[in-house]
Amino acid sequence: MDQFISLVNPEREIQPFVVNLTGINSKMLKNAPKFYEIAKRIIEITEDCVIVAHNAEFDYRILRTEFKRLGFPYKRKTLCTVSLSKTLIPDQASYSLGKLARALGIPVSDRHRANGDAIATVKLFKMLLAKDVKKAIVKDAIVVEPTFKMEPSLKQILNDLPNITGVYYIHNQAGEIIYIGKSKNIKNRISQHFTNTNSKSKKIQLQTAAVTYEATGNELVALLKESQEIKSNKPIFNRALRRTIFTHALYSFEDDDGYLNLSIDKADGRKKAITTFSTRNSGKQFLFKAVEEFHLCQKLSGLYPTKSNCFNYTIKQCEGACIKEEPYETYNKRVQQLIDKYSYANKNMAIIDKGRDISERSVVLIKNGVFAGYGYINLNYQITNSSVLESVITPMENNRDTQHIIQNYLRRNKNLKTIIF
Repeated sequence: MDQFISLVNPEREIQPFVVNLTGINSKMLKNAPKFYEIAKRIIEITEDCVIVAHNAEFDYRILRTEFKRLGFPYKRKTLCTVSLSKTLIPDQASYSLGKLARALGIPVSDRHRANGDAIATVKLFKMLLAKDVKKAIVKDAIVVEPTFKMEPSLKQILNDLPNITGVYYIHNQAGEIIYIGKSKNIKNRISQHFTNTNSKSKKIQLQTAAVTYEATGNELVALLKESQEIKSNKPIFNRALRRTIFTHALYSFEDDDGYLNLSIDKADGRKKAITTFSTRNSGKQFLFKAVEEFHLCQKLSGLYPTKSNCFNYTIKQCEGACIKEEPYETYNKRVQQLIDKYSYANKNMAIIDKGRDISERSVVLIKNGVFAGYGYINLNYQITNSSVLESVITPMENNRDTQHIIQNYLRRNKNLKTIIF
């Protein structure tokens, strides 16, 4: 019936990831209208209408926020094509607009721009209307407001929280910590606590009086700090939470012929592990990749039980350690490379990661294979030896949990900067 398309000048610089996603940069928006200049047109075009959008709550929240800044109570009915699609087109691999449109044969042009996405959503909605034989869309799916509303006090708490990586603490009226967590985005994570309807979330919502937080700059420090703080404070709602148990570990041993063998086994604190895993399967998946990366023997890695050669030998991807064709000295060097890469046993090292602002870096210090603590340094600060770093390090307990957290983080972030002393 009608259409309105416009760029909007946000009166601030566009973040780089948004530029990469949309192709819209600050220069393109220099002469675009500001929101208040198009607000009247938006009100007119949406008057007496239902706002249909893919993830409607997100779009509607943005519109309401902008109108609220102008002092106007913008209120419309909404309908979400994500939830409708899940009901009417079940078992799809993904319900993102691009992948869903591709699966349903809906052409999408100008992706991540308002016009292309809106036209694709119209076509999807028409398809959903045709599939809705029970007319559930008309009867039930239109909502004036989100079904769950936050209490005003929780809203105020949420408004004061930042979108940063760190550890957060939920307090009751007596100031006691009732829950500790970590997140890459504290505000978003607390919002989930405040809007979830499961039993634990409802109890937290009823008892929350305040939320405090500590910025960490990166996930590694957040994970380490969360682990220690939970052990120290024993918050009531963390006790009920099933913590991850690191059940399996990678071990090495020398066989009778002098070859270093690898095996995934149940974690045993008395034995020195190369690295640890939450499940046996995750350990085996890691080992399959390691065999390929370091050109190791499947048989000597415990992945191919046989009395003769391993499968990789038949396809010339194993040098023959399984049948003693490759000397153990040369084979063991490659196994040692794996051990050196994924174990920090007996090492003195610093793991360098992002800090809490652009001018600093975080440092996690390992002394003689033992986690010593973490700290922050200025970019101009020269790291020369471990003794210099100890002045900025906050000491922390070394235990199985911290070992697993560090090893797992190093496995997942292969380009992380490390300094060996």
